[in-house]
Amino acid sequence: MKSPEAKPLELVCPAGTPAALRAAAEAGADAIYCGLANETNARNFPGLNFSPEELAEGVAFAHRKGSRVLVAINTFARAGDVGLWREAVDTAVQCRADAVIAADLAVLDHAASNHPELRLHLSVQAAANTPEAIRFYADTFGVKRVVLPRVLSVPEIASLNKEIDVETEVFVFGGLCVMTEGRCSLSSYATGKSPNLTGVCSPPEHVDYTEDADGKLQARLGGFTIDSFEQGQAAGYPTLCKGQFTAEGKTGYLFEDPVSLNAFELLGDLSKAGVTALKVEGRQRGKAYIAGVVGAFRKAVDSLSDGGDPGPAIGALKAFSEGGRQTAGSYKKTWR
Repeated sequence: MKSPEAKPLELVCPAGTPAALRAAAEAGADAIYCGLANETNARNFPGLNFSPEELAEGVAFAHRKGSRVLVAINTFARAGDVGLWREAVDTAVQCRADAVIAADLAVLDHAASNHPELRLHLSVQAAANTPEAIRFYADTFGVKRVVLPRVLSVPEIASLNKEIDVETEVFVFGGLCVMTEGRCSLSSYATGKSPNLTGVCSPPEHVDYTEDADGKLQARLGGFTIDSFEQGQAAGYPTLCKGQFTAEGKTGYLFEDPVSLNAFELLGDLSKAGVTALKVEGRQRGKAYIAGVVGAFRKAVDSLSDGGDPGPAIGALKAFSEGGRQTAGSYKKTWR
């Protein structure tokens, strides 16, 4: 089992483009996660992600800066058609990636069987949050790290870490998802595409904005009205789970408020709970977001390692939060 001694936290940061990868490395990311430009990763949006050539160049750049690169191959392979996912694993190895992040059993099996030297991280898409589930992946495929679902409190994480001999990584900033860690059926219902298979939540080709007779801006997804905005009001992106709905005579955010996770106040607690790495969400964000968020967390993590207060370094992060609002999520289960 893990040693109870707290170690310096590793900062794992997103990159949706080569420019974002460079920004993350230059801002001090310990590791950078990214994906190939196809259905094998859960952020398969037009204009995002990496060709094999870009990935190889990105890995080389990151290594020169002292950062590692983790390739997300975290969607679920199609039954009887796993070739693209196997090829993605092979490509990551050829590009000298430091690890692959996966959830699908066929992907993990291919990696473990054909590239035993490749470090494997279990994606949050696997939703593994029990000692038994985590041990299965570790014993069967040699998984070295598990990205924990965003449903656990800090005490629950601490208890889990005492029962496993696998590194744990937790999200500390960025978007939240009300589904079982991205296993979303809502997007698929509205558009025919979801993060599970095609890697796209609320695909942009299904998004449109129209103005009604009262001058309100209607945000639609797949023909469904997701939200309505007054003139001059900032219009959010029409993601189904963060839309407004009318139920029992009341209109509001039925599934989830447009709010971002920010667990900066809990960095010390997470370290004491035995967490190995802190994960920042945001592969769809630009390099300014990457530089700002990564830089702030870099200062906070370094301050924490030196015995200081990480709070001051994180104060400016509200500007990067969705709707300017933040939550500690399930890390503080105040409803219990």
